[in-house]
Amino acid sequence: MSFLSNPSEGRTWGRYDCRVPGCGAEIASKSGLTQHTNRVHRRIIRSRRFHQPAPASVPSSVPPPPVQHHSQSLPVRQPPQDPQDHSPPRTSSPPSFDFFLPYKCPPITFSSASKCNVHGEYVSPSSQPDLPPPRSPSDWFPFNNQVEFETADLLYRRVQMSATHIDALLAVWGASLTKEDGSELPPPFLDHDKMYKAIDKIEHCDVAWETFNVSYQGPRPSQNIPTWMDGKYDVWFRDPREVIKNILSRPDMKDDIDLTPYRDYDEAGVRQYENMFSGDWAWDQATRISEDPSTHGATFVPFIMGSDKTTVSVATGATEYYPLYISPGNIHNTARRARRNAVALVGFLSVPKADESCADDPQFRHFRRQLYHTSLSTILQAFKPGMTQPEVVLFGDGHYRRVVWGVGPYIADYPEQVLLAGIVQGWCPRCLAFPDRLDDHALRRCQEHTEALIEEYHPGVLWSSYGIIANVVPFTNDFPRADIHELIAPDLLHQLIKGTFKDHLVEWVCRYLKSQHTRRDYKKIMADIDRRIAVAAPFAGLRRFPQGRGFKQWTGDDSKALMKVYLPAIENHVPDGMVRAVRAFLEFCYLVRRNTLTDTDITALQRALDSFHHHRESFRDFGVTLSLPRQHSLVHYIYLVQQFGAPNGLCSSITESKHIEAVKEPWRRSSRFNALGQMLTTNQRLDKLKAARVDFAARGMLNSSVLPRRLRMLQTLDAQDSSQDTQHAEPNTTNGLQVYEPVSCSVQATEEQEEPEVDGTTITAEVNLAAKSNTQRARDFDALAAEISVQNIRRLTRRFLYAQLHPDITRRTARSVRPQDLPNLPETLRVYDSAVSIYRAPSDLCGSGGLKRERIRSTPLWRNEAPRNDCAFVVTRPDVDGIFSMEVARILAFFSFRYEGCVYPCAVVHWYNWDGDERDENTGMYVVRPSMTASNSRHVEVVHVDSLVRGAHLLPVFGGQLIPKDMKCYHSLDSFEAFYVNRFADHHAYELA
Repeated sequence: MSFLSNPSEGRTWGRYDCRVPGCGAEIASKSGLTQHTNRVHRRIIRSRRFHQPAPASVPSSVPPPPVQHHSQSLPVRQPPQDPQDHSPPRTSSPPSFDFFLPYKCPPITFSSASKCNVHGEYVSPSSQPDLPPPRSPSDWFPFNNQVEFETADLLYRRVQMSATHIDALLAVWGASLTKEDGSELPPPFLDHDKMYKAIDKIEHCDVAWETFNVSYQGPRPSQNIPTWMDGKYDVWFRDPREVIKNILSRPDMKDDIDLTPYRDYDEAGVRQYENMFSGDWAWDQATRISEDPSTHGATFVPFIMGSDKTTVSVATGATEYYPLYISPGNIHNTARRARRNAVALVGFLSVPKADESCADDPQFRHFRRQLYHTSLSTILQAFKPGMTQPEVVLFGDGHYRRVVWGVGPYIADYPEQVLLAGIVQGWCPRCLAFPDRLDDHALRRCQEHTEALIEEYHPGVLWSSYGIIANVVPFTNDFPRADIHELIAPDLLHQLIKGTFKDHLVEWVCRYLKSQHTRRDYKKIMADIDRRIAVAAPFAGLRRFPQGRGFKQWTGDDSKALMKVYLPAIENHVPDGMVRAVRAFLEFCYLVRRNTLTDTDITALQRALDSFHHHRESFRDFGVTLSLPRQHSLVHYIYLVQQFGAPNGLCSSITESKHIEAVKEPWRRSSRFNALGQMLTTNQRLDKLKAARVDFAARGMLNSSVLPRRLRMLQTLDAQDSSQDTQHAEPNTTNGLQVYEPVSCSVQATEEQEEPEVDGTTITAEVNLAAKSNTQRARDFDALAAEISVQNIRRLTRRFLYAQLHPDITRRTARSVRPQDLPNLPETLRVYDSAVSIYRAPSDLCGSGGLKRERIRSTPLWRNEAPRNDCAFVVTRPDVDGIFSMEVARILAFFSFRYEGCVYPCAVVHWYNWDGDERDENTGMYVVRPSMTASNSRHVEVVHVDSLVRGAHLLPVFGGQLIPKDMKCYHSLDSFEAFYVNRFADHHAYELA
């Protein structure tokens, strides 16, 4: 086999020889070799297959007759929700297209996700789904009524109440309820056992848990046999195919599924990458599948997998579990990230352990590796027949479709990527770059190349020259169209946020300062950096570090929060090149974490990566190693975006957040003795309750009006619970004057609570005052003037009202109007402590529709500490594009008044001026300064709340001065002369500023 490399495209070409004895065929491409093997030698067992292929089972479907192809030119293709509606009706054979796409895309034929009946016979695209007989709206089986269901859902799923407490609550409940005639009214359940039995009878998501065990069968020593060789290792799983089918059949998912791969272009012809089916990988897979006539009209459904060991108890023996998760690949990224139960737990892998004497035994290490791959292959065998012969599956829209399964990307951290790819620690699982020169141009790994090397070279040569562990057989070898080196997903959490930023850049800065200063000066500078981080002004959703960044228990959220405030904190303490290296990395990180990336974004990504690689050389002279696997992974991100779409839908933060509800919380609810079986039962019941709620909601049965008055709050609690699940946010539904308590995030870090999710997708941006005014604050203009120290507030408000009554004049003109011409104001007003901004930010923690709610505060007392007056972006020049269509202002007060029957919501703002038209060269952020009048007083004005866009976060330009030890975060906006407009506060701010 010979290979040629084109570095500009990162592709590999060559001549591929069929390795089946006696064949001798020469294939021009890798995909052609796979197709040749699958077609001609389908029954031949390859020597390195760990399992023999299962017999091919033909589903009960009618094979389609020959297909007639139709040509259609699509200059701009948007992903249709129902692709088959664009094809001519056909009742016996599926419609198919040859899509000729512009921009040098080759002609391609792929399946069209045609509708069929339960027997696999294709039906007209306009046919209605053959739905089962509707259940009665009063059919709450296995519950008697909504009260029973809501009670079980509240106590078991949301509150997670123990059995003892459930019995106590039900006893108190029963004693307090009486009928109208004075007789006792029984509670919804007599005890916890009755409630558990009702949950177990729910028919939805009833996929039973199964188990198999694996034992070592290799050579053994004659004496002193290690204990691990005699052990039996249990693997628990449930049928992953049935789990995926349950997700696909959910009515609430019907609008979040792509039925066919697509290539999305905007009006300017710029390609966009978002969900996995917008990338090249799904397109290429569907193309290969469509070459078999028996698959025409089928729907390609790849499954995404993820696994990661987690420790549930360190103090009691480091109890570890190895959960395995699965999700359909054609589910939209927002649905997967929003934790709408689109990611399901399907197994617990075994964690073999040995004593210290055997921990480094090569036989044990090999057994541990192969146990992992054997377990995955065994669990996924249910998919194998449907990877070549379509299987009939019900979708959430009520229609059946013929489905072809496929192994999709695998979400894993670097140590597990090494295990998956069967390579040596320190090497890249995607390319052949040497560990000490990882950023050199190198060929990408592929299964065929690895197999050829194993046949030709000694295992020692493979280990040292290629980083290949010869005796590891990846689980993907057992399935068609699967190459583990292609399927390793990008990992934003561990590779970028916790890896490159926290483990590398932050550590490199500390290492530089330590090498350049005495021990005393080093500690002094580090203390100042910590104080700079601590004095960052409060901001909606911003995690604060009152003691700085010096703590041990780092989480992914801690790293994300530190990224937002770190850049100004190190400025003037380290050379400009190091500051620019951090800036370039942050720009790369914020670009690649967008919900949708375009070819233009990819160009910006490459530019940011080149800048990072250039400026990080500043660290080389201070004992740092630049050849690091997690940091090296950045060079593959552009290719991975083009293959799999936006990486935020494949991040390990999705599976790690699933650990909480799938592993850690069920473990805490267990008796700690033989806990796994109890955890499986808990997960089964949780899935049943979630599925029952989806079913009842789809049937329109969850109506709060049917609940007794005392239980109507259950609907509100459920809405709050749903918003808490969305995007891993910690929601807060309080309004007006209610007190917001800090949320404990780690020993030193606190985070302001996020607002609940927002449904819908039509709102671009709007700002409204809080639901309730603060009756404890000023009730007239004189009292407000004294409260906020703006003595001319009445005159400013009259000018504001004049401008509102005369919309054709400008703000500047309104300032010159004579006082006697200004309208008179009412005597009373209402003052509010906050306003709520709703805007579209699909890349941030948001609702599944992409809308985010943010609270902008202006209150005289925040958390019983000090006043808080947030800043905001205010539109002042709507005719100008970009950031300079807005100005930054600090909100001194929110109030409203009524004039001639109309209510005017207002904000008293102190303006900031832009300091130049360019960003700061080191930090990449714009600088603003407080605006002052000729008399050196604050430039204050009253504006309409509608002119506000969203909150703005300002970070001080610290200069070379050290921060006083007694300075607090609420002193920040009053203590400095210049501020950076923090574009790294969140993704929406990054795009806005």
